[in-house]
Amino acid sequence: MKITVFTANQSRHNYLINILSNISDELFVVQENMTIASGTIPSNYPNTETMKKYFLNVTNAQKKIFGNPDIKRKNKKIKILPLKFGELNRCSLKILNYFLDSNVYIVFGSSYIKGKLVDFLVQNKAINIHMGISPYYRGTDCNFWALYDGNSHLVGSTIHLISKGLDSGSMLYHALSEKVSDPFIYSMSTVKSAFYSLLSRIKDQSIFKIKGQAQDKSKELRYSKKVEFTDKVVKEFLNKKINMSKEIDLSIFKDPYVLKKDNFCVLE
Repeated sequence: MKITVFTANQSRHNYLINILSNISDELFVVQENMTIASGTIPSNYPNTETMKKYFLNVTNAQKKIFGNPDIKRKNKKIKILPLKFGELNRCSLKILNYFLDSNVYIVFGSSYIKGKLVDFLVQNKAINIHMGISPYYRGTDCNFWALYDGNSHLVGSTIHLISKGLDSGSMLYHALSEKVSDPFIYSMSTVKSAFYSLLSRIKDQSIFKIKGQAQDKSKELRYSKKVEFTDKVVKEFLNKKINMSKEIDLSIFKDPYVLKKDNFCVLE
């Protein structure tokens, strides 16, 4: 099986690349490189002490969940096209041609895909990992906003078919985690839940048999934008007691996969 993944370069993205290589004969990676110091680069987020504190929590949670994996570059299965973040849409299909002859296409953490490339991915039923529970939370930083709103029961990921609209494709299933008290660990664990579930369902090919479900936009609680993730809002988040007590009602999710606590963190 040949798999192509469009992703970025932080630890969680490298982790996904490595585990996908375990189930593929060839793995083609279009990897956009972003700063690994989110919250300290003005062009990314405001360079404030609040942002530094927030993203330090994110980084620490990511390390606990995924470790610090390097891509297995000696693995001859893996072929990588490195790009600067945001350059993907400048690449013609001719440039990407070598990476567009796979059985499965996955998008996670890339820049917003437009033009002929998104047309190709829609036609080939590419799978997108959206970190947020659609249709309730769509846009950017969705799990942050679910926690901010006191809706910890709506933290997770949506695995859906890619579409031209942002996070609007037909849903295949939701991936969740068992609750823990730390909101950063909890949110990051749902990323691993998405990975584990997708790996399992590609491996046994059940992913290809799932009937997609259209998103009911009347259930949307928030459509968040990057400009709304401000220093003021983040400071409020860090200072408030996040409500982690809401019980998860699995009946509101599509074919949910739930990651157990024992599988959250990497071994030391």
